[in-house]
Amino acid sequence: MKRIKLTVAYDGTDFHGWQIQPGVRTVEGELNTALSELTKEEITVIGASRTDAGVHANGNVAVFDTESTIPPERFMQALNTYLPQDVKVVSSCEVAGDFHPRKCDCVKTYEYRIHNSQIPDPLRVRYTWDYQRPLDEKRMREAAQYLVGTHDFAGYASVHTQAETTVRTVYSIEVQRDGEEISVLVKGSGFLYNMVRIIAGTLTEVGCGNHEPEWVKLALDACDRTLSGPTAPPQGLTLKEIKYAD
Repeated sequence: MKRIKLTVAYDGTDFHGWQIQPGVRTVEGELNTALSELTKEEITVIGASRTDAGVHANGNVAVFDTESTIPPERFMQALNTYLPQDVKVVSSCEVAGDFHPRKCDCVKTYEYRIHNSQIPDPLRVRYTWDYQRPLDEKRMREAAQYLVGTHDFAGYASVHTQAETTVRTVYSIEVQRDGEEISVLVKGSGFLYNMVRIIAGTLTEVGCGNHEPEWVKLALDACDRTLSGPTAPPQGLTLKEIKYAD
């Protein structure tokens, strides 16, 4: 028996999220089906990040155990012939039998993209939030720095969060503009349910002039979700990378 680690990319538009659910299409479900067909074993993957419906990924991670004789690095190519066009494996390798993608120290990188224009772009609608009010990325950048560090992020999590603790560490938040598109790149040790989308929605409240940059501290200090901004829509969010320690 060996444990194989997969790095997975997908367009989340037509998925009901990562986690398998009866009667609906999920990324985990597609992987389990493809792996079971390929190996002729009953395979169930363990995912690193259970992304929501509509959220995309370049670098989500999953592991599975198998007795297959397929070389670990060949699973990528072999598995992709069984997978649909909107989900593909970008790398595969063998890892230690006790490696668990949700229990090992890592740095997760998410990117939230905003198309900031009065005219929606139909070619970006699946991958960005169309936001028509003018945004000042400098104000957003200033506000973002208040959220960097180790804090109780209860004020930036969905009320449906079931985590044992709401304390998380955010290593950096970068806000950049390229023409009509604003990118919010967030790196951290882990994130609460909807946390990155709430951060993005909160920063837009500052960027459009509704609040001053220091306003973002209110929800942080009070641990009160009602004091932060809206939850940005899912299509603008992409899980870019999960980097594990050694």
